[in-house]
Amino acid sequence: MCQRSETARRTPPGILLVRSVRGKDWRLKTYRYIVLIITFIAYACYHASRKPPGIVKSVLHPHPNPKLTHGRKLIGNGWAPFEGPDGTSKLGEIDVAFLACYSLGMYVAGHLGDTLDLRLFLTTGMIGSGIFVGIFGMGYFWNVHSFWFYLVMQMIAGLFQATGWPCVVAVVGNWFGKRKRGLIMGVWNAHTSVGNISGSLLAASVLDLGWGWSFILPAALMVFGGLLVYLFLPAYPEDVHYDEEARPQSTKVIITSEGEADLAPVEGSVSRTSVGVIEACMIPGVITFALCLFFAKLVAYTFLYWLPYYLSRTEIGREYISVKSAGNLSALFDVGGIFGGILAGYISDRLHARAITAASFMYAAIISMLLYRSYGNLSMNLNIALMVVTGLFVNGPYALITTAVSADLGTHSSLRGNSRALATVTAIIDGTGSVGAALGPLLTGFISRKGWDGVFIMLMLSAFVAGLLLSRLVISEIAEKTGKSIPFSAARHNPGAPASRSLLNEES
Repeated sequence: MCQRSETARRTPPGILLVRSVRGKDWRLKTYRYIVLIITFIAYACYHASRKPPGIVKSVLHPHPNPKLTHGRKLIGNGWAPFEGPDGTSKLGEIDVAFLACYSLGMYVAGHLGDTLDLRLFLTTGMIGSGIFVGIFGMGYFWNVHSFWFYLVMQMIAGLFQATGWPCVVAVVGNWFGKRKRGLIMGVWNAHTSVGNISGSLLAASVLDLGWGWSFILPAALMVFGGLLVYLFLPAYPEDVHYDEEARPQSTKVIITSEGEADLAPVEGSVSRTSVGVIEACMIPGVITFALCLFFAKLVAYTFLYWLPYYLSRTEIGREYISVKSAGNLSALFDVGGIFGGILAGYISDRLHARAITAASFMYAAIISMLLYRSYGNLSMNLNIALMVVTGLFVNGPYALITTAVSADLGTHSSLRGNSRALATVTAIIDGTGSVGAALGPLLTGFISRKGWDGVFIMLMLSAFVAGLLLSRLVISEIAEKTGKSIPFSAARHNPGAPASRSLLNEES
């Protein structure tokens, strides 16, 4: 009786209402679709609320060139305290304040996500984030010109934003015990690019009404998403009486001989013991993959926060475009990212080589960024084409790396199939990557004052290092394809296993 009462208490109220109206419950397959859709929408809302700072940069810090116009009028004098010569530096500091708090909060949020009710924790994070993003925009209507006001609002918003990724990954991990191919995960991970596109279009659409609206509209979307999560997201199968049918055994992620990620059953009941941050950090492979994500996110988030600003200050076909047009145009970068995530997943499935695919995309990103910087200003059509290609290679490895990391950590014996460790280890990886995400926009704020060539050199070097960090896995996969042995200790300990699987087991 007590167990039924606890389950009923945790059942989302929206689902209880639907049950009372329909007179019967949904099937397990329907709940899984609901989980995928709501987690997709939730994380898309997180990214949509991160786009306004990039859209309004050119309004807060106006371009000194009188040729640059906003519609038919010259851009105004900017907004104190960002209008001066050091405006780009202050805007970079705003970005790094947000991302630094986001990355630090990720470590705490991951552990809390494994300890608290995921639905309520995610709801709190979304609504809290929406409130403080909206307050940042209210600075326009309140005529606030204090740098510390905007800095503190971004810092608090960053802490609330840290709840997103660990929670959605953990919820999906709680519900799905079937094989997750790279293609499927690539489609689901499109929520990042969809959120960026939505945020860009929303923020740019109301920019003419005042830059404050560019924050308030995405903030309202964020709050709405939080309410949707509270009403309809079952964080655990047992919340809707599917604990035995949906997850009769604990699950862990394994790497098959073909290099595919599976969630395989483990004998025994589901453990709900959370893994500590220090314990998760000691798992072999965590630091390696975290450093790889550090450099990959440095590149991606620099484009996220500075691409609209760059577009509005670069002559394209001997003309400057308006701030609003730059915001809309920057969304095409994330369109390329959607196709990149799906393509990377599909290729890795076909080749059974996730590390090779991810590293190849990172190296290709170097070439695409070089071409974009060198030839993107010749014409609008060429700029669009190169921007989409760059987005494809920069954002493409995202879903693949995240899936590979989760899979490798899931094979480690210390986890023992413990789903309650998923949010913690995911937070450590993404939190470390977010440090790079904070560093990139900050450096861009200083480097761009002397020209954009230095910024692109920084991005290309970062992409190179990200690919280089995958070298050990790449060598292992090549050895498996060619049938040659590799001098790794894991292979010696398990000579009968395929080369790539041996290395993955050693790493994780």
